[in-house]
Amino acid sequence: MSIDSDSAGARAERLRITEIFYSLQGESRPAGIPTVFVRLTGCPLRCVYCDTEYAFHGGKAKSIADILATVATYSPGLVCVTGGEPLAQANCPQLLTALCDAGYDVSLETSGALDLARVDERVTIVMDLKAPASGEAGRNRWQNLQQLKCDDQIKVVITDRSDYEWAKRALNEHDLPERFAVLLSPAWGVLAPHELADWILQDRLNVRFQVQLHKYLWGDKPGH
Repeated sequence: MSIDSDSAGARAERLRITEIFYSLQGESRPAGIPTVFVRLTGCPLRCVYCDTEYAFHGGKAKSIADILATVATYSPGLVCVTGGEPLAQANCPQLLTALCDAGYDVSLETSGALDLARVDERVTIVMDLKAPASGEAGRNRWQNLQQLKCDDQIKVVITDRSDYEWAKRALNEHDLPERFAVLLSPAWGVLAPHELADWILQDRLNVRFQVQLHKYLWGDKPGH
């Protein structure tokens, strides 16, 4: 193989990374468990409540081998690939498979706007459904619901009562609580958590209420 083809192969296995860090999982079923986060750079969406705008641009190109080496320094059990929108990078599925092959319990946090077809079946997918106040509800790729596994999770960030009512309709229309774990989360600094909790209890909704644990511990500080 020529030097040029070696270089092309190395480039083909690279991803742009904003940060790799060790923290507590703040959301989803394993909330509170120490986890390594691999935050990929870039996102085609612009949700009004986004708390990771610093991941839209920049980052550093790293090979999958380098990413695995960094992850291994933390000796984790859980690894979460997040963003931005991780699937906006073509090599994200390759990274997910490599992490699974390395023996980690791997999750993917995704906006739900991009096709999930190439995601390794061993990966736990935590997929957003964007409610209207996000400004990106038109980007929901409803076909993805057919590609989710029963142990995957759906998350809806709620900013107001209208978002909540929209979520209830979506849950009923697609029988989501009977098919997946559904997580409802109040938008940080926008909706008081107790309001969403009260609505869920009043309606006896079959969902899991969650807050962003990491925000209560460290605020909006990157790397946490």
